[in-house]
This record gives sequence, structure tokens and C-alpha cells, in this order.
Amino acid sequence: MGEFVSVEITDQIATIRLDRPKMNALNRQVQEEIAECARIVDADPLIAAVILYGGERVFAAGADIKEMAAMSYVDMAAHSRTLQECFTAVAEIGKPVVAAITGYALGGGCELALCADFRVVGESAKLGQPEISLGLIPGAGGTQRLPRLIGPARAKDLIFTGRHVDAAEALAIGLADRVVPDDEVYTAALELASTFVGGPAVSLRAAKQAVDRGLEVDLDTGLEIERLQFSALFATEDAKEGMGAFAEKRRPKFTGR
Repeated sequence: MGEFVSVEITDQIATIRLDRPKMNALNRQVQEEIAECARIVDADPLIAAVILYGGERVFAAGADIKEMAAMSYVDMAAHSRTLQECFTAVAEIGKPVVAAITGYALGGGCELALCADFRVVGESAKLGQPEISLGLIPGAGGTQRLPRLIGPARAKDLIFTGRHVDAAEALAIGLADRVVPDDEVYTAALELASTFVGGPAVSLRAAKQAVDRGLEVDLDTGLEIERLQFSALFATEDAKEGMGAFAEKRRPKFTGR
């Protein structure tokens, strides 16, 4: 797709692959290419699930510091909106998204991983938000997505100190969902993503939107979001197929309609 980010599709699973040696630094071009790939896989009805992958050695070590250091307040005030929009495009993919994390997922790399629904992490991986050591704070969603995932106190610990956490701690605090040997990260992510192939795509999108949007509002509003999504699914062929298959004691055949 782009110079540094591509999409590979196999058996209805799309892999958004970062490849900007050596550390997959997330400069403006990489950010924009990630967003474009996210929009492509979201719009493709034949794709059932998505993997974010930076390769065998590193997920993404963070933003391109050299590029940022040259920017003024005026520059970043304009660019920061685009930066967040690029990452939000990943978070809004209406399909299950798995981040396959090897090596480092730091700063923007960690924020990118936070946009996924699940994180499969290699045993020697390091995750964190070290922006404070640069006199900055996370600017691509870290102060918002991280506390929603692991709670405000733990998020403040990582953001205030800038420390890195290893895979074991990431699993313990909920930043990782599964830890595997380094050389099994992509295979494990593929295994997880494959569980959604052949599933009810419309229902999965509705479930993701209900959970994600519900986290942004009060309980009553969240319940209304759920009610509307739930009711709308009764207009789908998949819901009729799923309930019919249950009554007939057979395996459902979903079509994503």
C-alpha cells in the first residue's frame, strides 16, 4: 500500500505490516499510511479480522523524535490532530483487531497497540509511555486509552514515570492479553484472529461499537447504545440464521448480512 506500511490478506485475515527499519519509528508518513491501511481493511467485507504487526524484531519503538524535535508549537498544534486521527482510524476498524507485539512497543508504538482489541506479546517485549522523559506527555491517545484499559492509577504510574514494563507485568496489569515465546507471536495472533473468520461480522461490529462507545459515556447512555445496537441486529440475516440454527441444533452459517 505505502512505502512503510502494507496490507497482506490471507484466509480473510488482514495483516497491517509496519516495515520502517530499524525500529519502525512512527513519522508523519508512517502515521498516514497506517490510517489509509486501516480504512481499507475496515471497508473490505471479505476481511474478518486484522493483525497489527511490526515484524519479528520490533513492533514500534515510538514516534520519530528527530522529526518532532524540529517542530514548533504551531506545527504540532496542527499536526497533533492528524496524529490522533490516524490512530483513531485503527481503533475504529469495525472488526476484531489483534496487535502482535515483539521487541519494543513504546510511546506511539504502545499507543498504536492500545488501538487494538487484543494484544499478544512476546516474552522479551517491553511496553511503555516514556514521553515524560522528553518533557512531553503521550499525544496519540495514551492518556485516554491506557487508563480505560488498565485503570487510572496504573496508567498514571506508567505515564508519570515513563518506565517500561516487561511482558509478565503487562499481562498482570491487563496491558497484554496473552504472552508467548518471541518466535510465536505472529502465529499466536493469527490463531486468535482466525477464531473470528466465519463469524457474524455485523454482530461483531455492533458489539465492538457498543463496548467502545459505552466506555465514553455514562451508564444510562451506554445502555441505550447497547439497546439500539441489539435491536438493529434483528433486521439482519445473520441473526435469523443464528437463532434458526440454535432452534434446529445445527451450526450456523453466517454471511455478514
